[in-house]
Amino acid sequence: MWPRIGGLRTLDLGTPGEMRANLNTLVLAGVKQATAGLLSEYDREGEQLEHVGERLALVDDHDGLVAVVEVTGVEVVPFAGVSWDFARSEGEGDRSIEEWRDGHAAFWARAGTPVEDDTPIVCVRFRLVSAGDGGITTGDLGT
Repeated sequence: MWPRIGGLRTLDLGTPGEMRANLNTLVLAGVKQATAGLLSEYDREGEQLEHVGERLALVDDHDGLVAVVEVTGVEVVPFAGVSWDFARSEGEGDRSIEEWRDGHAAFWARAGTPVEDDTPIVCVRFRLVSAGDGGITTGDLGT
């Protein structure tokens, strides 16, 4: 299971370090409003997909609470079927769907999980609810 903060599932973007810090900054600025993940990660961790209205605790490298986001949409599509509209909503500066696909394929390959055109991708859209702890007790980490 993924860690919990105050009963909320955590959302850790990218890889620890500079990438996660940059992605979190984009969320806090309202630029990043979506993220993509591999369906196989949910299966491996025994996690359910997010659902519309669910709130997630955005965390830093040390599982410290950065913000709370609310899920506004979830869909599972093949890697080749991820739309440009979704890719743009990730807010990471890609200039085309091809650039988005190249970058994400390289990221997952580096992580040891290469993707094919038919690999199921979980596309999660969200909105920033609050920066900081939003009334959530950070000492309430669950597993």
